[in-house]
Amino acid sequence: MSGVGEVQNVTATEALNALAQSPTARLVDVRTKAEWIYVGLPDLSALGTEPVLLEWQTFPDMTVDETFGDALQSACPERSAALYFLCRSGVRSLAAAREMGMRGYANVFNVADGFEGPPDDKGHRGRLAGWKAEGLPWRQS
Repeated sequence: MSGVGEVQNVTATEALNALAQSPTARLVDVRTKAEWIYVGLPDLSALGTEPVLLEWQTFPDMTVDETFGDALQSACPERSAALYFLCRSGVRSLAAAREMGMRGYANVFNVADGFEGPPDDKGHRGRLAGWKAEGLPWRQS
């Protein structure tokens, strides 16, 4: 467990296992709408839930959405619930997790390699690490 303001990095598999074990835990996908549509989404239907979809940065200018914290507080009001933050590669999600830790959420985690992970030697993501590379359930529209 992390303390207020602290963020612990976890793998995608660790996040999925934790979500399966705790009905109050939530996966917060902070990527952009374009990423959700074109790249795909974690599929949590086997757990009877869905990820919370809130952009940390808005496309196309990628400025931090100033309403993010308030929107997440509305979507996840229980400050003791474990929140697992996910983005493409673990950078935006870390920033979002830190913000929510500063807002008093006691159990914030960053999915360190994100949904797609780092690029391989050909510049392609999703093959080395992260949600997709770990073979976790996902869907694409």
